[in-house]
Amino acid sequence: MILVIDVGNTNITFGVFDGKELKTSFRMMSKTAHTSDEYGIQMLTMMNMNGIDKSDIEGVMIASVVPQVMHALVNAIIKYIEKKPYIVGPGIKTGIKVTIDNPREVGPDLIVDAVAAFELYGGPVLVVDYGTATTYVPINEKGEFFAGVVSPGIRISAKALWEDTAKLPEIEIKKPESILARETISSMQAGLIYGQIGQSKYIINEMKRASGYPDMKVVATGGLGRLISEETEEIDIYDPILTLKGLQILYEKNRKHKPQKNEFDDQDHPE
Repeated sequence: MILVIDVGNTNITFGVFDGKELKTSFRMMSKTAHTSDEYGIQMLTMMNMNGIDKSDIEGVMIASVVPQVMHALVNAIIKYIEKKPYIVGPGIKTGIKVTIDNPREVGPDLIVDAVAAFELYGGPVLVVDYGTATTYVPINEKGEFFAGVVSPGIRISAKALWEDTAKLPEIEIKKPESILARETISSMQAGLIYGQIGQSKYIINEMKRASGYPDMKVVATGGLGRLISEETEEIDIYDPILTLKGLQILYEKNRKHKPQKNEFDDQDHPE
């Protein structure tokens, strides 16, 4: 079995794969600071609660967009799982060629999603990830990551509404019964959800037109991806664990090589 870890701006998502089958997954908040011991104990506890022993884990693959948690997390894995993790970044084989102007600016999460979508669904394919930010990444039939769009995610937009206005309340993010809202909460929900739906439709269609791939397959993922995909004909597939699948694929591509040296695995400073 392998342990894959997706460190996002809001949550850290852990998954355990047996071959290509996801056996279990669990989450921690990424905005809360933890020591390596706290990460290690929580990982072991949640694995044990799901019937996974650390001796079952043969390797670990991580993708992270939150550098400040990595030192403690990597050392927790080394100390408690007793494995040196692979980290998505320079030196990792992906099978994807990034052809944008500055490839080093591309986040590891986008690389992982691109790998998963291309390997599982073929190219050309457009990956839409509804996370803290909403990202749109097209990959052509050659496996080239050639463009990208990044916009505020639904939760960022919602937070801006209630934090930057005097009278608008914090609300549950869900689709209202009608776009013809008749009170404040449902009117906010309508603006957030239907605004994201409209944005998705326009960006997807415009990226298809501008790229010259009008029949490009569209794969959505991310926490709120199901809600949006159910409302848009433009999205062909919703895959809620696309990123975890991408990490599993990357582990298989790199397992014959030793994990690369990195600045995070310093045993002398485990915190």
